[in-house]
Order: sequence, then structure tokens, then C-alpha cells
Amino acid sequence: MRVLVTGGAGFIGSHIADALLARGHEVLVVDDLSSGRRHNVPTDARFQELDIRDGEGVERCLTEFAPAVICHQAAQTSVSVSTREPLRDASINILGSLNILGAARKLGIDRLVFASTGGAIYGEVPAPERAETTWVPKPVSPYACSKYAFESYLSGARVEYGFESTVLRYANVYGPRQDPHGEAGVVAIFCDRLRAGQALRVNAMHQLGDRGCVRDYV
Repeated sequence: MRVLVTGGAGFIGSHIADALLARGHEVLVVDDLSSGRRHNVPTDARFQELDIRDGEGVERCLTEFAPAVICHQAAQTSVSVSTREPLRDASINILGSLNILGAARKLGIDRLVFASTGGAIYGEVPAPERAETTWVPKPVSPYACSKYAFESYLSGARVEYGFESTVLRYANVYGPRQDPHGEAGVVAIFCDRLRAGQALRVNAMHQLGDRGCVRDYV
């Protein structure tokens, strides 16, 4: 089976590409390398440097590769960047994603897996509560809003066109190839500081019941 992985030069996307290849699938990685790294792309995967905001380029890419499934991992992933630059966040996470969805529908590609967010979509959860998958999303940051917006577009596409999709709400993911920068990279940051013999800083709650002090890591 042919699978197109957007954001496949990134931390999570490159591991997905590895796993797909190990299962015998043919993989095309699409990435603009704004945060991904070319050396993360598996040697057995095809690669195309492309910004998903380029609608014509996206359609041309999908036409040439003709995947059966699209695994959509490409995104602007920083909450802090989304707060400073909400238009940039929306242009990538909403408009870029709609380019993927529109081209897939036009070309008859009827299956998409979308990487949403579990760490931000439920808003600030007061300790010691834990968000459940049945909770209604309450996005606060522009990043969470843009991810939830595209989830809604996919829900609409299922009703209107029968377009099948799977939404994965990742929490804070850590592991090999993680970039030790930004708010999601705390495990990589801690590992780097431990190796260097440096102290760790853990921000705890000021008093019991403070909101947003519990995080899940995957």
C-alpha cells in the first residue's frame, strides 16, 4: 500500500514512516523542513520538500504518488508560537490541512489519519483531575483551536461526502529524535541536562487545585 506522510521528516512523522516501511508499505514523506530534518527521513522512503500551504503543489504531489492513505502529521506545533502568530498557525494548521483534504477528495483518496492534540484541546485541567476522551474540547490557545477546527472539518467531510478519517489526539510525546526546544520537549531537555550534569527545574503547583499542573507523556 502507498502511504503519504506529511511532516515525515519530523520527530513523530519519521517514526511513523519507519513503522510503515517495516510493514512493507511504500512511503512518500512530504515536509518543508522548517522544523523537520532531512536526515530523519528513512533511506527507503521517497521524499519531497513541500509546504502544505502550496495548494497546487499538494495536488500535484498527491496526483503523482497516488497514495491509498494520507497520514497527516505536518503542523505548526508550538503553543507559544501560535499565541504570538495566530495567523501563521491558522495558515498551516487549518488552510494547509484543508489543501490536503481538498486534494484527497478531488483525487478519490478516501482515507486520512490526522495528528491532533490531546495535550491542549481540553483546555487547562485542574489538578488532580485528568481529561477523559469523552470530555468536550475546550481549546484555549490558537494552536488547540486550529487543531480542533480541522477535526470539525473532517467530521463534516464524513457526513457530507463519506470521507473516512481517524483523529489521534496525542498528548506530550517524547522519544528519540525529539527536538529539545519548546514547551513539548521537556523530557529531551531533562535528558540533555542530566547528561551534562546540570540541575533540573520542575515547575510545581503553588497550592493544591492550581490549574494545568498535570501533564501526560506518551
